[in-house]
Parts: sequence; C-alpha cells; structure tokens
Amino acid sequence: MPRAGLTRGAVTDVAIDVVDAGGASGFDRLTLAAVAGSAGVAVPSLYKHVSSLDDLRRLVATVSISELTRVIAGATIGRSGAEALREAADAVRAWAHEHPGRYAATQVSPDRSDPADAELAERAAETIAVLSGALRGFDLAESKTVDAIRMLRSAIHGFVMLELSGGFGLPDDLDQSFRLLIDGVIAAIARL
Repeated sequence: MPRAGLTRGAVTDVAIDVVDAGGASGFDRLTLAAVAGSAGVAVPSLYKHVSSLDDLRRLVATVSISELTRVIAGATIGRSGAEALREAADAVRAWAHEHPGRYAATQVSPDRSDPADAELAERAAETIAVLSGALRGFDLAESKTVDAIRMLRSAIHGFVMLELSGGFGLPDDLDQSFRLLIDGVIAAIARL
C-alpha cells in the first residue's frame, strides 16, 4: 500500500489482513509493528490514523462484529425459533473457520462507560437485536432473552474454539456433534 493511500480505513483493512493471517490467535497477537510492516510504513506513520494499539484493536473488533452480524442476519432472515438458531449457529461456525482471527475479534466486549467504545457497543447491540429476532419463535419472556443468547453464544464459541485449536482428536463426525450440541441448546432454550 502506498504511503499516500494510508487512511484510518486503510490501516484498519491492513490490520484485518494481519489478524486473518494470524489464524485464531491473530487478533491476540496484533501489533502496530506488524500492521506497519504490512502497510510498508514506519510505525509512527500509523499514529496519524490510529491513536494506539487499543484504538486499532477496537476498529478491527467493530468491523468484525459488523461482518458477523450481517452473516447471522443473512442466515436467519425469514426464519425464527429452532430453524433460525440452527442456521445462525452454522453460519457463525462457517464464518469462524473462514476468518478465525476476525472471529476472535468478535469476542471483545465493549466498555459501555467508555465513549471510545460507543461504536463497538452499537455494533454489538445490532448482533443482539438479530439474535433476539431469531429467538422470537420461542415466546420467551424478555428477561430470558439475554440468558438464551448467552447460552447459544457460549455453546457455539466453545465448540468453535476447540475445533479451531485442534481440541477434538477423535475421528468422529464433528458436524454431527455440533448439530447435537445446538439441538441441546435449542431444547434448553425452549424450556426457559
């Protein structure tokens, strides 16, 4: 990337490429030096566009959460209840395999008291809204929706992270195990 083309958005794009190249640990290992090296500039040049590594990580997380929300929305549009949750789970898993570094970035929780996290918080709220829509078919009390989302998210995340890190050593079919896990979560949500 030529130096003249460097913008906040371009720096974010380079950081996303660096994160993706790093696999499941790419987000954790993101550095300004790696981004500068990929952009073909010195680290101080980045400070014209991002204020810190935390700022850059926030930008990567915001873009990643937005992308994942679009993936979930696309998978669940016109669906609700069990069908929507199965489609959402499959879509998240597939996206995590395609973009493990970005997937890791989606696990950043915004600090709602920090103005710098306002956009990240907005994008996270959009994800929750999409998942809440998918849960409408369960007729949950509003107070149980967050519990249901946390259950689903925890199940998907645990499975995906074990899968990405090679934590499943047995030769049995992982797709079947994932389906059974999600069916179990759906049954538990139905009981809420």
